[in-house]
Amino acid sequence: MTEHVPPRLLEILRTTPGLDRSYLVGGCVRDWMLGVPGKDIDVEVYGLDYDRLVRALSRQGRADLVGRSFGVVKLTDRSGQVWDFSLPRRDSKAGIGHRGFTVEFSPDLGTAEASARRDFTVNSLMWDPRREEMLDHHGGAADLRGRVLRHTSPAFVEDPLRVLRGMQFCARFQLTAAPETLALCRSIAATFPELPVERVRDEWFKWAARSTRPEFGLRFLRDSGWLVHFPELDALPGVPQDPVWHPEGDVWIHTGHCLEALVDSVDWKSSEEEGRIVLSLAVLLHDIGKPQCTREEPREGRTRIVSPGHESVGGTLAAGFLERVGVPVAIRDRVVPLVANHMVHADEPTPRMVRRLAGRLAPSTIEDLCRVMTADASGRPPRPRGIPAGVSALREAARNLHLESSAPKPLLLGRHLMSRGVPPGREMGQILREAFEAQLDGAFQDVEGALGWLDRR
Repeated sequence: MTEHVPPRLLEILRTTPGLDRSYLVGGCVRDWMLGVPGKDIDVEVYGLDYDRLVRALSRQGRADLVGRSFGVVKLTDRSGQVWDFSLPRRDSKAGIGHRGFTVEFSPDLGTAEASARRDFTVNSLMWDPRREEMLDHHGGAADLRGRVLRHTSPAFVEDPLRVLRGMQFCARFQLTAAPETLALCRSIAATFPELPVERVRDEWFKWAARSTRPEFGLRFLRDSGWLVHFPELDALPGVPQDPVWHPEGDVWIHTGHCLEALVDSVDWKSSEEEGRIVLSLAVLLHDIGKPQCTREEPREGRTRIVSPGHESVGGTLAAGFLERVGVPVAIRDRVVPLVANHMVHADEPTPRMVRRLAGRLAPSTIEDLCRVMTADASGRPPRPRGIPAGVSALREAARNLHLESSAPKPLLLGRHLMSRGVPPGREMGQILREAFEAQLDGAFQDVEGALGWLDRR
């Protein structure tokens, strides 16, 4: 464990008078045990009050008390590195919701009682850097080895946000919840409306950006009774699909396999965080229109299960889902067109079609859409994963038009009209709209052609 601790921090903890009862706590210890780099390092210091903690840390750099209500002293050492130090605390439920707590910081609190306030046993581990010992009061190490998500104490039910944290932990670390933890989650399912929408969004974003097996998080929501709070997803289990095209099962099962294929892809792993969020949410929601659109009808001598128009219905439903969970407009505007257009690979990618598609997707891109459609096609085991021929054809056509990563930009601009004597106003706007439509239809490909079109008009 010592090899994971920054050398300078280790020196501070081992040599500074007064810090002999300091422990690395929480997510960093969990991550180090899993072999994952722990970016956020938290230190909990026992036996000191605030003033004495600040004086002790001031020997090593600038120590700033970040408000007594937060209980954090931020140390900026002489090399510019920053770490957070806190005192052990008790949380007491005093009101409804995620914020309805009174907090008491107590230097005399024992490590077992202090670690019991953490949500899950895998987050209650503590590492003593002086003695190089693990403090594991709640069986977190065994649960981590067994990939079990278990609540630390019955106080779990006091904070409903812990359920959504459980969702993203299951997805990030491939955990399965203990039956008794699921029972507690079900017992507080009615408290979901108490959560601020921004906290709900934050947990979905962590799920979307950091999952290694996103379907583990979805399974946790279903088994905990919390999927009902996301009705577009709650409608997916049991919706049938044609076994010829979907041998894997219903829409819920298919969605899980698609997400697994997505996060396994090099493109997703190498994307920036917002890109991963957009793609994960688009794949999560790509088939939420199917519950409304699925029916049986005779085709080709047999009864087939079809879902005509599910992509456009899904776009509308996706917009509602994303708004309710607090996703910012900039990300919603990227996700919704990916859902609404994920079936276009069935169409011939003519230049006109590609230009118009790139415009509909903006600010997302055809390359984003190809990644969503590839995940969709790859989520159908035992059929092998791969890029469908239609997706390859679309990607190639977009590259030939230089539109794989951007939308078409108007060639005819207001300054061109003004040079022809058309003043700014309603008429200019109408001409520019007509010109862009003509450009998308292939009437011209450059400014010279646009001016020729204008003269003919």
